[in-house]
Amino acid sequence: MENENQSPVQNNHDAPVENKRQTENKKFLPISILLSAFVVAAAWIYTSGPKATEVVQPVDTVAEQDANSAKELEELEENVLPLDGVTIPIKWGNLGTQMIDAGVIDKEKFEEIYSKRGGFAEDQKKLLYGADNGEIKMTEANSGFLLNLFWAFGLANKNEILEKGPMVNYDGKEPASPAEAMEKAGRFASTGGWSLATSDAMNYYSKYPFVALTPEQQGVVERVSKNIYRPCCGNSTYFPDCNHGMAMLGLVELMAAQGMNEDEMYKIALRVNSYWFPDTYLTIAKYLKEQGTAWENADPKEILGSDFSSGSGFQKIREKVTPPEREGGGGCGV
Repeated sequence: MENENQSPVQNNHDAPVENKRQTENKKFLPISILLSAFVVAAAWIYTSGPKATEVVQPVDTVAEQDANSAKELEELEENVLPLDGVTIPIKWGNLGTQMIDAGVIDKEKFEEIYSKRGGFAEDQKKLLYGADNGEIKMTEANSGFLLNLFWAFGLANKNEILEKGPMVNYDGKEPASPAEAMEKAGRFASTGGWSLATSDAMNYYSKYPFVALTPEQQGVVERVSKNIYRPCCGNSTYFPDCNHGMAMLGLVELMAAQGMNEDEMYKIALRVNSYWFPDTYLTIAKYLKEQGTAWENADPKEILGSDFSSGSGFQKIREKVTPPEREGGGGCGV
C-alpha cells in the first residue's frame, strides 16, 4: 500500500521536469539547425573547392602555353616539312605515259578519283602525261599524288625483290610454282589494294622493265630497302606489303638507276617519308630536339631504321614525348 500511494506523488513530480526539458530543447533547436547547416556548407566547400595540391592556371598562362606550342610546331614544320617542298633529283621522263600505255594506270580511273579531290595541278598533269620530265618537286600538297604514282611504278617495274623476296616467301616457304608465287604476292594491300589499273593489279606485278638495274645497282636497292621502314607497319621497304612500301621501293629503284649514292638516297627517302607520315616525323624531330639533336643534324639512315621508323620503334619514341598536335598524312589506300 505504501508503494501504491507513492507512485502518484512521484509521477506528479516528474511531469513538470519533463515539460521543462522539452522547453529547453525547443530553445536550442534553432541553434542546432544553424550549426548543422554550417558543418554541411563547410564540408561542401572542402570537397568541391580546389584542393591544396591543385594549381589553377590563370587564363593568360594557358594562352601563353598555346602560343609556345604553336611556335614550336611551326619551327618543327619548317625543318621537317618545308613549305617550298623538296627536290627529288631524278629524271621522271615519260614514265607516266609508259604506265598508262601498259595499263598499270588506267587513265580514266585515275582522273575520276582525282576529280573528286579537286583535279590535277599542272605539275601533276605533266608527270602523268608529259614526255620530258626532269626532277620532281615534292610538297605536302602533292605528296599523296606522288605516293600513288610511285606505288604504280614500284608494283609494275620488274625486280627480283618482288619475285624472290618476302612478298612470296614471307612464310619461310619458297613457292612451288610461279602461279603460287603470284597467288601469295597478291594477298597484300600493296597489290590487292591497287585499284587504279586497267585490270587486276597482279597482271602488272613485276612485269615491265621500265627501269633496268645493273647488278651493282640492284645490290644498292636491296641494301637500302632493307633499312627503310615505315610507321604504318613493322616491315622494311624490302617487304613492300603496303602502298608506302611499294612506292618507296619504286623510288629507291629510280634513285639507284640514276647513280645516286646511298647517303643521298637516305636523305631523300627521309624527306619523302616525312611528307607521307608528317605526324610521325614531327614527333621524332621533337624527341630529337629534347635529346639535344637538331633535325638537320640527325642521321637519315638511323632515323629511317627500325628503332625510329617502324611501327613498334616509333611507338616507343612516342611514349617518351608529347606529340605535336597536328593532323596530316594518308592511309594505305589510293
